[in-house]
Amino acid sequence: MSVITTIEDLRVLAEKRVPRMFYDYADSGSWTESTYRANEGDFQKIKLRQRVAVNMEGRSTASTMVGQPVAMPVAIAPTGLTGMQHADGEILAARAAKKFGIPFTLSTMSICSIEDVAQGTDGHPFWFQLYVMRDRDFIERLIDRAKAAACSALVLTLDLQILGQRHKDLKNGLSAPPKPTLSTILNLMTKPRWCLGMLGTPRRQFGNIVGHVKGVENMGSLSEWTAKQFDPRLNWGDVEWIKKRWGGKLILKGIQDVEDARLAVQSGADALIVSNHGGRQLDGAESSIQALPAIVDAVGSQIEVHMDGGIRSGQDVLKAVSLGAKGTYIGRSMLYGLGAMGEAGVTKALEIIHKELDLTMAFCGRTQIHQVDTSILLPGTFPKVS
Repeated sequence: MSVITTIEDLRVLAEKRVPRMFYDYADSGSWTESTYRANEGDFQKIKLRQRVAVNMEGRSTASTMVGQPVAMPVAIAPTGLTGMQHADGEILAARAAKKFGIPFTLSTMSICSIEDVAQGTDGHPFWFQLYVMRDRDFIERLIDRAKAAACSALVLTLDLQILGQRHKDLKNGLSAPPKPTLSTILNLMTKPRWCLGMLGTPRRQFGNIVGHVKGVENMGSLSEWTAKQFDPRLNWGDVEWIKKRWGGKLILKGIQDVEDARLAVQSGADALIVSNHGGRQLDGAESSIQALPAIVDAVGSQIEVHMDGGIRSGQDVLKAVSLGAKGTYIGRSMLYGLGAMGEAGVTKALEIIHKELDLTMAFCGRTQIHQVDTSILLPGTFPKVS
């Protein structure tokens, strides 16, 4: 294996090792994928100001996110089917995050359950991401399970009341576990490492749902249930109900509009995430990094503003922080590492991002992450509030 130095190296390796339907699930967007591409591409347009003859000793990327100390302003984003990128994927990613000193966020649609991850990390606090279903009794139990697992923040996703049109998933017949079609079997035959891992774990279904909802005991009933359960009626009244039921730190994910950001403040949330769901929902929406400055300008003094979407390097993290983000999230960058090398791959992804963040901050003449602002960017290359 050649030396791995970038997230792109991990992506290439993951593409070789992960079955096609699950790799495509991680590495694709909706419709034409224009927003998915813009998330990454718009970071590249932002240029940095190199400074010299500045004392670069004593550098620190340490910060906080919703009051929690973090080794760098990065959290692992909630990603569905993580345990299908690699056996026991959520547990492995959570362990890597714990050792590195950043938050791990578990998706409602994870393969490993809340309880699995809590046990696999020796009770170390992690964050839990919630989708709102029509079955409110199930949602209440899910929140209570997150409390019982000592989850230290709840991330409520607001931009998936209905599912975006994801063409690759439809063409691949995405399912967990994969359906035994001829094309699927042929593809799996080329992924022996993945297959051996899956044979060694009992976790191959949606662990937070199967066995926890009446009538959902297997994958056949699950697909029918999920099609009916994502609640298109989700509204700000539900946010207030969830905040009261949860009682802890609440982060709202999926904010792209200033008016919605103001409503997020009014809801009493502790933070919001500027996010377009990785370009997997509304294709044609602006990139997260483009949307970030206006939202920071409107509500940044009232609520902690985070962002996700398109982060593939520590330089991207630095650019987001310079534009006002108090925290960032990596989804695909983590999944590439996981699919490539399991827990060691997630650790490698975090090490790559941290090193790039640390070095770039120094080259821009800063030694502390809290000193970073738009003065490190080249005028005319970054999005501004109109």
